Amino acid sequence: MDGGESKAYKKRARNKGEPVNARGKPVPEDPVKLKGKAYDKELRRLQVELIKLQEWVKEEGLKVAILFEGRDGAGKGGAIKRITEHTNPRVVRIEALGKPTERERSEWYFQRYVACLPAAGEIVLFDRSWYNRAGVERVMGFCSDDEYWEFLREAPQFESMLLRSGIRLIKYWFSVSEEEQERRFQARRKDPTKHWKLSPMDLKARTLWNEYSAAKDIMFEHTDTNESPWWVVPSDHKKSARLNCIDHLLSRFDYRDVVPKPRPLGRRPKSVELSRPPMDSQRIIPLKYVPND
Repeated sequence: MDGGESKAYKKRARNKGEPVNARGKPVPEDPVKLKGKAYDKELRRLQVELIKLQEWVKEEGLKVAILFEGRDGAGKGGAIKRITEHTNPRVVRIEALGKPTERERSEWYFQRYVACLPAAGEIVLFDRSWYNRAGVERVMGFCSDDEYWEFLREAPQFESMLLRSGIRLIKYWFSVSEEEQERRFQARRKDPTKHWKLSPMDLKARTLWNEYSAAKDIMFEHTDTNESPWWVVPSDHKKSARLNCIDHLLSRFDYRDVVPKPRPLGRRPKSVELSRPPMDSQRIIPLKYVPND
């Protein structure tokens, strides 16, 4: 993977009495092996649970912010896609902020992220977050040394403010190996539907593995706290990473099933015949594809 976990992470696992491997990661007693249709079955089950979580958050008026960080190609977007695949976009939304404007660059660094935080009854998934400053901005030289170190001092304080305000904050780091990242980059290059995922920034980052490793380690050292910990998702295998992330996310909440039962449809009333314009008077798109009936 892309680096060792923090001492604080290992200490927490030991204190909780969880079995851990040599790198300090909790090891499930009986992990589910994803054979055959096991992935699809488990994903479906977990997505049903996500609907329960969504409805409970809405009913309780909770505010939930989830950060997804990791190297390019680590699988953050794929996990977010599976989490939101069946959720209500009025409750669960994604924030993926682009390059800051000139005005935003003159603001307090966290200001544009504050505007994206959840209101009561909302879950916000940040596809990259304020930790851009500790990663890409640091490695690519988009911020000064003073701005970088000030961020590392302020981030834990900022997150403490969020927690005290009632926001539930969860931070995930998707951990991918150098070999697997390269394989995924090559796959993107060959797939026309994924060319947009391989940006000039990705190509440059591809040559800076060690620099990103050092930045990640320093970031964890300063921001992996007991109050707001980083949770590492081993992601060399995309499908297991998605399931493990969703399962862990659900485990962070003692939610109840408050999903309303579907109302009976009853008998559909017979439509009253209307006088309507003929179909050939409307602009029908070309029917290049038809069912094979």
